[in-house]
Parts: sequence; structure tokens; C-alpha cells
Amino acid sequence: MSSWMLTVNVLLPGGLRVYPSSFTRKQSNISILRHKLIPAFQRQNGGIYIYMKNRKQERGIHEFYAEDPIKADWELWGRVADPLSRRGFLKKSGLVALGAYLGSQIPFYELMPSGFIPATLANAAEEFSIPGKNGLVLVNDRPLNAETLPHFLDDDVTPQERLFIRNNGIPPVRENIDPRTWTLTIDGESVVKPTTFTIDELKQKFKTYTYQLQLECGGNGRSEFYPPGKGNQWSVGAVGCPKWTGVRLKDVLNSCGLKQDAVYTGYYGADTHPSGDAKKVVISRGVPIKKAMEDESLIVWAINGEEMHIQNGYPLRIVTAGWPASTSGKWVNKIVVRNEVHDGPMMTGHSYKVPCSPVEPGEDVPEENMCIIESMPVKSLITNPRSGIKIPMGKPLPVRGHAWAGDLSVKAMHVSIDYGATWMKCDLKSPANRLSWQRWSANVAFPGKGYYEVWARATDAKGTTQPMVVPGWNPQGYLNNACYRIAVRVV
Repeated sequence: MSSWMLTVNVLLPGGLRVYPSSFTRKQSNISILRHKLIPAFQRQNGGIYIYMKNRKQERGIHEFYAEDPIKADWELWGRVADPLSRRGFLKKSGLVALGAYLGSQIPFYELMPSGFIPATLANAAEEFSIPGKNGLVLVNDRPLNAETLPHFLDDDVTPQERLFIRNNGIPPVRENIDPRTWTLTIDGESVVKPTTFTIDELKQKFKTYTYQLQLECGGNGRSEFYPPGKGNQWSVGAVGCPKWTGVRLKDVLNSCGLKQDAVYTGYYGADTHPSGDAKKVVISRGVPIKKAMEDESLIVWAINGEEMHIQNGYPLRIVTAGWPASTSGKWVNKIVVRNEVHDGPMMTGHSYKVPCSPVEPGEDVPEENMCIIESMPVKSLITNPRSGIKIPMGKPLPVRGHAWAGDLSVKAMHVSIDYGATWMKCDLKSPANRLSWQRWSANVAFPGKGYYEVWARATDAKGTTQPMVVPGWNPQGYLNNACYRIAVRVV
């Protein structure tokens, strides 16, 4: 046997100069006995990457595991699991190797599923700096896209500074916007009386409402799919649930009159296409009339009682909570009502669609076999403690987070410390209003010292439960609602 070294580095995407100022931070450097390969783990572009020195190639850790999880376990740790249960370690050498990297023994190691990335590797991240924002991780710099670190989503109401950023184009310049002259036009073939409103007119003519509403990118969790889905490689932080203030979309539409053939809405915004072509529409999506007519579908101008951040849609945007955030247009200046499904940019092709029936990973799916995403699936997040926490033996660990389920509510929440073999029921609060996320909490006790993972699993009002593994593959990597996990070390 030869000496084998495992080095973990955390890098920020794209070589961007960020805060904290150190660009590369060595996390650990542990020498253990192993054979044949020298892997190094690095964080790049929203994911952990493995560099196999003798193969001269770099691969995403999710890609590495998704391609052949059994082989990945063997090549990284020398691990062979029980072939019947697909859990545990047949050889102690694999347990020793993984334990050495984790820096502790692994209680319930016999229940650890094969082919699972340790949570301590899966959840590594660093934040960067942008004026008016805090606790976000860069996913893409042109156009700017950034997600929130999970432990910064712990507030019951998401602070605006910690609300994720999802852009398809280049936002308008904040200094060039005068909210007093900004207008919103309601038009389209199914509108009786096309009308243009200023923001002040919206405030004066219609009743103002405030709702706490969850907003989640359809690609949240995309980084775990393999083959990789096309688009920004989001981890789990492209979600938030602040309070939105504005007027009901249905009140505005009804004031203009809708024809009986009205089927769909479509929005247009003031962002610029990344190419710089001012004539090119960046994105124009919409929702069926039934969704537009819900009480909680809003045209908003404020978040948590404050002026919206430019990256979140200042001075005016739509919020259609529970559906992909791409249906909630930003910098909106026009809404059309259609007599057919809207066909604007990113409503056609594979954009924000999934296969109507399950397909093989990597399969080429024709557009006619793709269905538009509507309500988002049930999901949950652990927001406290942060992954990687150390606690003393004998001390219970308070764990909490949020759960949400698209158009539905969440009816149950559970956590597991033995890799999903058993589950403990959590305390679950009611939502602040329909389409708000729900706070859950639990006190977790550990039987001994070592490395553990706390898994979180939500169940929606229809009884649908989060899967423990990444759900059905789709070409764009949408709708990943696999259980979220954190690493805990009991010392």
C-alpha cells in the first residue's frame, strides 16, 4: 500500500473576488493508508468537484456518485456495502478511510446507504458580497444568480437581504428608475379594455394586501442531478418566504374586463437580454387564469414593508407563490391575457417543463412529451444548526427548519439520525397564510460519540412524502425535492 492524501479545498465560482478575501481555504489535510487514487475535493460553480491526480480529470462529486455510486464509494473510500441491504461496510478498511476523513467514528455505520455523499461534503459553501444582500453564494455572474446559505434562511420571515437572486437577463439600472413614472399595461387578445396604470394608481384604485409567500426557483437542487441538468447549478438555497405587499392580480385584471376565452396570462419586464440586444425579450412566462385569480397572486412593490431590492424586481413585480419563481415576473411593465397557453420566451421548448412520464437519465425527450411545471413539490430544509456542527456527548440537539409544498400545505414533518431507517415526528406549525412555508422543530438525541447525519422529510396535505434520493431525472434538472441532510459530530 502507498500513502494516500485527501485534501478538501473550498473555491468560489469563476475566479470571482469575494468576501471573505481568501480565495482558497484549505479545510483539512489528512494522510491515511489507501490504494491507487489521490482525490482532491474542490468547491466550484455551486458544487464539490473531485480531481483524480493520476487521471488528470476533474469531475463534480454529484456527477461522480450519480454515474456509478457503488464505484464512487469504492474509489474514494474503499467501501463495499452489504449486497442485500445496500447499507453498511463489508470491509473495515472502507469504514476506517471514511471515518478518518470525517475525523470520528460513525455510529449507525451499518445503516449508512451505499452511494450516498457524506453531508459534510455535500453542503460546503462560501458567501460573497453584493450591496444590500448578505449570506448569498454566487451561482452565476452573468447574468447574476445567487442562492442563500441554508443557515441564513432560519428566520420565520425571510429578510430581503437574504432572498435569493434569479436573473435570466440584465436588470435595469436602479438609478434610472423613477417609480412615479413607471407604468403597467394590461393588454392581450382576451382583455376587454386595455389599460395602463402607474404604481400610484394601483395603490389608489385597488385594495392593498400583504401575504407571506414562498418563492422557489424551479431548478433549486439542480446540482444533484446526473447527467447534469442544463442551467444554473443551484444547491438548496434558491428559496425564500418574505412578506409581499401589493394588489391582487385578479382585481387589476377584472377591472380591465376578461373575455370568456381567457386562458393564460403572460408578463413582460424591463430586463435586457444578456446579448445586449434591446429588441430581444429575455423571458415572458405566465400562469393559467385559475392561478392568476387566486387571492394570493399579487402585483407587488414592497418586501417586508420595504422598497424591493433591484435584484428582486424593484419597482414592480408579480408573485404567484407555490409555482416556479419564473412565473413571478420582475420589473414588470406589461401583462397580457391570452386565449391560449402563453408562448413567450421560456414557455416553449424544454424551459420549465418536465417529461410527462418517467424517462431514462440522459434520454432525449421530444418537446411534445414535456409538460409545463405548475405547483412545486413538497420540500423541507434544515436551517439550524449549520451542517458540520460539533456537540458534546449527552446533549440533545435542537433542530429546526421550514417546510413547504407548492400549492398545498405540509401536514407532517420527520427527522432521522440513522440514514432513514427510523423517523422521529417533529413539531410543525401552521402556515402564516396559504402558500407560506411552515416552521418545524425537534430535539434530537444521539446514542454515542461519532459522525451522524440528520435527515429531514416533509409530507404534504395529500400524503406525498419527500424522497430520500434525487427524484426522477429530467433534461433541465427541475423539481429536486430529495431529503436535505446535515452533518453532526458528537464528541
